[in-house]
Amino acid sequence: MQAVVFDVDDTLYDQQAPFRKAVKALVPQVLAADFHPLYLRFRYYSDENFPKVMTGELTLVEMRNQRIIESLVDLDYPRLTTVEALRFQKLYEDELQQIQLHADIAETLDYLKARQIPIGIITNGPTDHQYKKIKQLQVENWVAQERIIISEATGYQKPEVEIFQIAQNLFGFTPAETLYVGDSFESDVAGCKKAGWQSLWFNHRLRQAPIAPAHLPDFEIQSFPQLLITLQEIF
Repeated sequence: MQAVVFDVDDTLYDQQAPFRKAVKALVPQVLAADFHPLYLRFRYYSDENFPKVMTGELTLVEMRNQRIIESLVDLDYPRLTTVEALRFQKLYEDELQQIQLHADIAETLDYLKARQIPIGIITNGPTDHQYKKIKQLQVENWVAQERIIISEATGYQKPEVEIFQIAQNLFGFTPAETLYVGDSFESDVAGCKKAGWQSLWFNHRLRQAPIAPAHLPDFEIQSFPQLLITLQEIF
């Protein structure tokens, strides 16, 4: 293995923390036991509907409103109004301005940099929104700007194989010698494997893999501390 490429959301930082704070502020009746399944529904609707933003079927605002409204309805909470959904997005964006790189991720990036292992980023989402997160996380201390790809800027998104092909050409990485690290089985594992990359499924949310998947990860870990240990064994 010669290079590592990372996802951003819920891989470089704990995305559930800002989500939880925004939900608690707007919908205090949500039970503690429901935050994790609610977050998984929120991620599901994000991944499911962002392609419709790319094609113009939904506006970004409509997609963002829908994902929190439908997530709450799925768990039998009252349907938010459009005004309330917009308020949630504002609270969520405010919390995202406080995110920090997980300590185990920073230690892992230090290790890779010290060993001169090339590092890249591929993340789905709106360009400005994702780049703000990258700046807040100070990712550019480890990753050169020319090795950061945000889906909206390419016209493709994970799991589409084209975004991985764009990355390997832009970064100069060999697919079979490149490891992709991400938390989503559908977007990260399936996407990079279709492109001929190696995959590390960062399954710290303990999700179930799809039944009879077409592709399996080469590695799977279930906690942040396992990441450095695993990469030390690989590199």
